[in-house]
Amino acid sequence: MRLSYLLTATALLVLSLLSVLVGAADFRLQDVTADPDALRLLLTSRLPRTFAALLTGASMAVAGVIMQLLVRNRFVEPGTTGTTEAAMLGLLCVTLLAPGAPILLKMIASAMAALVGMAGFLLLLRRLPPAQPLLVPLVGLIYSGIIGAGATFIAYQADLLQYLGVWMSGEFSGVLAGRYELLWLAGALALVAYVAADQFTIAGLGRATSVSLGLNHAQIVVLGLVTVSLVTALVVVTVGMVPFVGLVVPNIVARTMGDNLRASLPVVAGLGGGLVLAADLFGRVIRYPYEVPAGTVFGVMGAAVFLWLLLGRPARA
Repeated sequence: MRLSYLLTATALLVLSLLSVLVGAADFRLQDVTADPDALRLLLTSRLPRTFAALLTGASMAVAGVIMQLLVRNRFVEPGTTGTTEAAMLGLLCVTLLAPGAPILLKMIASAMAALVGMAGFLLLLRRLPPAQPLLVPLVGLIYSGIIGAGATFIAYQADLLQYLGVWMSGEFSGVLAGRYELLWLAGALALVAYVAADQFTIAGLGRATSVSLGLNHAQIVVLGLVTVSLVTALVVVTVGMVPFVGLVVPNIVARTMGDNLRASLPVVAGLGGGLVLAADLFGRVIRYPYEVPAGTVFGVMGAAVFLWLLLGRPARA
């Protein structure tokens, strides 16, 4: 366990250093003390972009763990349950109705829409046979597609397809100091999930078992739903959707560390942040000095890992 923590921390430090150094503008750390422009570049762009990628990956990975425990299915995440699409629909509606609304109001509207979308998925889930768990992600993808199609239709009618495209492809090129700070709230929500890790683990055993163990199941479910919806809204509003993070990262960690959420959650958060930052770095260098959105890079990588998870054999039960 300590080795996992050490490897995760080391990888995050290396990736963060590379993120600070890599970019279209020339930058060297030794110039920070002597060159005001280098210091301004570091504080205004490089560090905010690095923090944004780390916070996005960590919070989305934690949100994926919570969703999988609440639904009791390993193949779900906010992007496969309609939560992300509902958040985008809420953001689209508030953009249409109140174009000049502050970003906090947009985040609240997006979070409320994400919560409603997630509740709708849970209602659908009750009608599915528990003996066929693969139906859950299939229904979730169809449900997500329907909500996404509705959002696309509204955006087309209102000539806002370009905005929708930005929200659907998570990218960090526009992250600057003063434009990403809401993601720290997503990081704080991940810490809340760590505090309640044992309760989420018990809730994942099912309502009957968790109630028999003395857990307030309804309260933990509400906490989980609110956490997932807020994290999803914060990420969509700030940088856009990054697919598969909440799906592949928890499964990778569970195969190596088991289902002890208290022990594995720091690694889940670290691996999520590291992979998103690595995808952002790869997007910066693959067509240098142009960029490929991190959401596109992670979508390709995540799809490959998802197939491996489906076809591979777990190392631990």
